[in-house]
Amino acid sequence: MSAFNPVHSGWLSLPLLQATTAPAHSRHGKVELETTAGPLVVSLHSFGVRLRFGGERPRDYGLVTQVDKADVVSVKKDANKIVIESATHSVAIDPQSLAIEVARGGDVKLRSARDGHFVREYRLAPISRTDKGWVAHFDLTSEDHVYGLGEKWSKLDKRGQYIHSYNHDALGVNAEASYKNAPFAWSTRGWGVFTNTPAPVQHGVGFSPWSQRAYGVYVEDDYLDLFLFTEDTGAAILRDYTALTGRAPTPPDWALGLIMSKAYYQDEEELLSVAAEIRRRGLPCDTITLDGRAWLDVQTRFSFEWDKSRYPDPASTLKKLKDMNFKVCVWEFPLISTQNPLFGELADKGWLLKDAPTGQTHIYQWDPEPFSDVLTPLPDSGILDFTHPDAYAFWRDSHKNLFDVGVDMIKADFGEQVTDEVVAHNGESGRALHNVYSYLYNKCVYEASEQYAENGPFLFSRSSWTGCQRFPSQWGGDPQADWEGLAASLRGGLSWGLSGGPFYATDIGGFYGDQRDPKLYVRWLQMAIFSAHVRMHGIGPREPWSYGPAAEQAAIEAVRLRYQLLPYVKRVVEAASQTGLPVQRAMALACPKEPEAWHFDQQFFFGDDLLVAPCVRDDDTVRVYIPEGRWRRFPDNQPIDGGKIHNLRLDLNQIAVFAREGAEIPLASPTEYIDKIDELAIERVWRAEG
Repeated sequence: MSAFNPVHSGWLSLPLLQATTAPAHSRHGKVELETTAGPLVVSLHSFGVRLRFGGERPRDYGLVTQVDKADVVSVKKDANKIVIESATHSVAIDPQSLAIEVARGGDVKLRSARDGHFVREYRLAPISRTDKGWVAHFDLTSEDHVYGLGEKWSKLDKRGQYIHSYNHDALGVNAEASYKNAPFAWSTRGWGVFTNTPAPVQHGVGFSPWSQRAYGVYVEDDYLDLFLFTEDTGAAILRDYTALTGRAPTPPDWALGLIMSKAYYQDEEELLSVAAEIRRRGLPCDTITLDGRAWLDVQTRFSFEWDKSRYPDPASTLKKLKDMNFKVCVWEFPLISTQNPLFGELADKGWLLKDAPTGQTHIYQWDPEPFSDVLTPLPDSGILDFTHPDAYAFWRDSHKNLFDVGVDMIKADFGEQVTDEVVAHNGESGRALHNVYSYLYNKCVYEASEQYAENGPFLFSRSSWTGCQRFPSQWGGDPQADWEGLAASLRGGLSWGLSGGPFYATDIGGFYGDQRDPKLYVRWLQMAIFSAHVRMHGIGPREPWSYGPAAEQAAIEAVRLRYQLLPYVKRVVEAASQTGLPVQRAMALACPKEPEAWHFDQQFFFGDDLLVAPCVRDDDTVRVYIPEGRWRRFPDNQPIDGGKIHNLRLDLNQIAVFAREGAEIPLASPTEYIDKIDELAIERVWRAEG
């Protein structure tokens, strides 16, 4: 759907909502106002304010895990406003327009947009009902820098952007469309807005066709449920948001090591040959992946069945990998080919999504254009209906056989294919189900790994929505194999982290358009070793030696550094699980008191103590802002001045990493896989000092 232009769409003429009666006294901390659009329920909490129109949504899917108890409030009314107050917060409401003003400790944090018009007070209605949903507009000052809204590839500060919270098979990282969306935004000025809905949401963040001085949200839902956060820092807002929507459990140790993958290993011989070569060359690695075409018959996938022509005894194949100390990841998606007998079985049971007009099983037809000789076209397929309890249980429990033969991890791909014209078992329309389908899919597969995986639950998923951070981890899909693909992938991961997703991985080397560029490959890997998860993946070989001797040497050196850093990595991911803060922290998050740092979108903090400035240019240069204070290069301990920009030139095996003086980084002994480390034992501690 294209962006709305209020001038052409009639938004300028949307009626102002009004309160029609004085509010009753609060009941259990909730205050109800009758309005021209129905009851508005207001409650104050430790995080801020919750506003709801339409009552409780009958299908909320558990996106919000818990809401702290509403605070005790008082209600006052005069001729101009209704004021609801607790011990910490207040919200003032204009009964003539429903314009709001939210304050914490007397400090106004967020208010309805004051975007005026020559002939009327409000150019855009503070809150209004449309024929398809709700509109709300909040004030932006010139000092607002706005972050979040999911995995997006452009500038991290969303000011001036139009963002559509609608999951896409984006086929790259070059446009607004993305695989992971979250209708949650926050500002460096101390406010956040979370639109609690499974439905699509459009955001105009100072987007000039709407208003350059307002943050507008358009929610395609009969219900409006807004959580308004008031805190001093982005870190505190992320803490509150993830307390509502859930935090990620800590991944198992082995998931922190290198994951080797490509599209795709064609048979057992190639798979085992690559595994043996990894060990022979001394590349540290913990997991090897069988992608979609590697273990499945493409024409009949997906039905949890190995391609018997290539893997007559999958347990034997996986044992050979285990004997070389590899964990095994296999690919899946939630579609079933019409050529597989399972399709008919599930259709007869009503376990597949249906066409709304006819009630017949929906047949999804793939667009053949994106496919190549490697990615062969896919057959017509049905889509599993995760809203059907029996279908959900069937899909979850069907993973048992995979884990029983030796699989350790699932790569849950796709999930963006629900179309508007389908209807689900629970009565949800395709439009309303589209985003939350990713959540149900990821939740189901993660529960399978919790129940059946011998070595601890872990998941890689591509498509995500609110709450999917509870099912770690996510990877950014399908970047172009060039320098802008690298830079955009970095921003996508940081943006996901600013949206409550603490763990992320990219396709090292780029997924498509590979030009066999050894420098690009090495620089991508050097960036990725400072992320939660490290995975080499793309069309064609991704093993370091396939890029030549110099790239192999630099790549193995980088991966060995990653393995030495594993005690620190574990500390960082554990903190992420506890706080909701991402492993990779954008500068606006890590340096809330240094606005000078916020513009540097291609550097980040890796946990609390390491500042990383990846080389994302072909000329081997890095432009990095070092925050205020005294700093040291890691690991050579050379001093570098803080509070200024530095222009560095790097050799192929050099990475720009820095630590504040006094920081301590635990390091492990060199190893080739994590099982050899006793609980990631610390061999020594590196200190940032002269």
